[in-house]
Amino acid sequence: MAFQLDIVTPEKKIFSDTVDNVYLPGADGEMGILPAHAGLVTALQPGVLRYLLHGQVVGLAIGSGFAEVTQTKVVVLTDSALGESEIDEAQVEEAIKRAQEKLDTIDHSLDMEEVAYLQGVIARATAELHFKRQR
Repeated sequence: MAFQLDIVTPEKKIFSDTVDNVYLPGADGEMGILPAHAGLVTALQPGVLRYLLHGQVVGLAIGSGFAEVTQTKVVVLTDSALGESEIDEAQVEEAIKRAQEKLDTIDHSLDMEEVAYLQGVIARATAELHFKRQR
C-alpha cells in the first residue's frame, strides 16, 4: 500500500509520486509516516527528509516548512529541498561562516528578525552539510 507524496518549494514542485513511507524532520523530532496515517499538520525544521520509492531510499536536505498529512497524501511545503548532487560543501561552509560572523558581530540594537534569519541560514546550511557528508 502506498500514498501520494508532494514536495513543493516556492520555486517549483520538487517531487510528486506514490511512496511507501516518508520520514520528516518535524519540529519535535523525526516523524515516520506510513499509509493510512492519522491526519495532521506539523512544522518542519531543517534536516533530512527520506522516502521509500520503488524499494530505494531517497533523501533530500530540506529547510523549514510545514507538512500536511492525510490518510492518502503527504504534502511538504518547504523553503528549500536539495539532493546530494545539488549541495556544494564549500559554498555551504562559506554560508555558515558568513552567517556566524555576522551573528558574532551583532550589537544588541539589531532587530530580532535579522537574528532569526541568520539562525535559520545556519540551521539549513548545517542540515545540508550533514546530509552531504552522510552520503
